[in-house]
Amino acid sequence: MNENSIGTIVVDCAVELHRDLGPGLLETVYEVTLARALARRGLSVRRQVGVAIEHRGDRFDEGFRADLIVGNLVIVELKSVDRVTPAHKKQVLTYLRLTGLKLGYLLNFGEALMRDGITRIIHGNLNPEPLCLGASVREKFAGRGGPPGAALPRRASGR
Repeated sequence: MNENSIGTIVVDCAVELHRDLGPGLLETVYEVTLARALARRGLSVRRQVGVAIEHRGDRFDEGFRADLIVGNLVIVELKSVDRVTPAHKKQVLTYLRLTGLKLGYLLNFGEALMRDGITRIIHGNLNPEPLCLGASVREKFAGRGGPPGAALPRRASGR
């Protein structure tokens, strides 16, 4: 399972959880219940994972803790606040950079609608799902811009 597949399940479970419990409870409530929901969907989930700083061979354990790491690929940071700040987003990006992971979610359960509380943060490039085209299809459309009906790139107009 890749980052995007795990992310889809994380978002689905978060929306369902928010619908069940409502907004504004303490973060720990959402953390334990989301971790259980993800585990029930067959994902490995680690809670309160220490994130160390490594620099020039030195290691510092400064007390950074990612709320959840799902499938050893996706970091999930939970909040239950009136609004997300740039510092919250920077926190997730810091965890991604320090762990070498590429995908993180900042989930704010303080929002009235969960869809307004979901921030997806990418560090680096995610590997896209490869297209599953047979060799005969690839050969047939090679050099012709893709299969019929595929959107071709637009040329920039001079205006």
